[in-house]
Amino acid sequence: MVWVQFLIVLACILVGARIGGVGLGVMGGVGLAILTFGFQLSPTAPPIDVMLMILAVITAAGALQASGGLNYLVLLAEKMLRKNPDRITFMAPVTTYLFTFFAGTGHVAYSLLPVISEVAQESKVRPERPLSIAVIASQQAITASPISAATVALLAILAPFNITLLQILGITIPATFLGIMISAFFISKKGKELEDDPEYQRRLKNGLMPMKEARAKGTVTKHSKLSVYLFLFGAILVVLLGSFPELRPSFDVNGEVTQLSMPYAIQIIMLSVAAIMILLCKADVEKIVTGNVFRAGVVAVVAIFGIAWMGDTFFQANIAVIQDQIQNAVLTAPWLFAFALFILSVLLNSQAATVRALMPLGVTLGISPFFLIAMFPAVNGYFFMPNYGPLLAAINMDQTGSTKIGKYIFNHSFMTPGLITSFCSVAIGFILVLIFY
Repeated sequence: MVWVQFLIVLACILVGARIGGVGLGVMGGVGLAILTFGFQLSPTAPPIDVMLMILAVITAAGALQASGGLNYLVLLAEKMLRKNPDRITFMAPVTTYLFTFFAGTGHVAYSLLPVISEVAQESKVRPERPLSIAVIASQQAITASPISAATVALLAILAPFNITLLQILGITIPATFLGIMISAFFISKKGKELEDDPEYQRRLKNGLMPMKEARAKGTVTKHSKLSVYLFLFGAILVVLLGSFPELRPSFDVNGEVTQLSMPYAIQIIMLSVAAIMILLCKADVEKIVTGNVFRAGVVAVVAIFGIAWMGDTFFQANIAVIQDQIQNAVLTAPWLFAFALFILSVLLNSQAATVRALMPLGVTLGISPFFLIAMFPAVNGYFFMPNYGPLLAAINMDQTGSTKIGKYIFNHSFMTPGLITSFCSVAIGFILVLIFY
């Protein structure tokens, strides 16, 4: 019976992933309905705290975008890239990493990809190299960002172990950044040089290379700059409160002293930051909810609502059977759990949904919380299938044709940097845990 339920859960994930968008979340609702009404499984509580934290963060990020703050950041990034054109393969992932780290979503990479492609082509560097690793960097930074949906979800799950946000970031930031740099080194000579690439020469010969067009640049105002400073202040405040619990206020509730929880702290801070941006930076409230940053965040919320709720219900109802089957193997070799995180992230196409669906199982199985942090970057596996938005955008923005989906689908431009980065990030994470914890 457990395997039948598991196949239903897997089928809902596959169908939802194929539909895309909010389809993943609503198919989770279908699976939950079958488990509840068909198999009489008691549904667990929906992940309300995680969903509300994500909504608060993406509201602030949407206000940043509506205030023109992202335009200001793009301008700064472009200046940095043009000052170092020969090192574009290393500088490009740094810019997308910082953007995602700051904004909490990898979709901000869209605004940087045309700049990366243009600078690479001007420098006669094969655009596939910087574009591919830049997209991977925008994914990996999700697990290093203090305000990403995945990080706040992990923080909430590990809260009972008194794990602080600083402890999580102290492992994931160096692990992911070093993993990206190692990958950039390995792919810095990948493929033929641009001038020797037959596809590029074919396009040149047939006049298929379009003339360079001036890209429209958003206007940078004092309001744009102020919105960036406000958002940065909010992110720093979240890190401080998450790292030093004594900074959070305590309350006397029915004779018991209760400290403000981090989920509540994040919600209060990010909603306040959004409100201040609306009041001081003239952020258009209509643009906040129509921007791609806010839309991507809402999709993540719906995915977590359906898929994570379904997965949690299945795991909790069958935890005794699951523990008997895999506990010894996982406790003997904890890194095996990283493969499960990677595979599920490929299916779910969401780091946050993967964390919320599978990390509680790791806790229940008795895996060290620090090992779970080390394996956190493994949730960045959705480069494996070439259907991720920024991945497809990078292919379309490379006018030379060097960035592509291969003949056999899986031999696409992002596979090698993605696998190298994922492996190195998890390995470095484990090394850091063994050294410091």
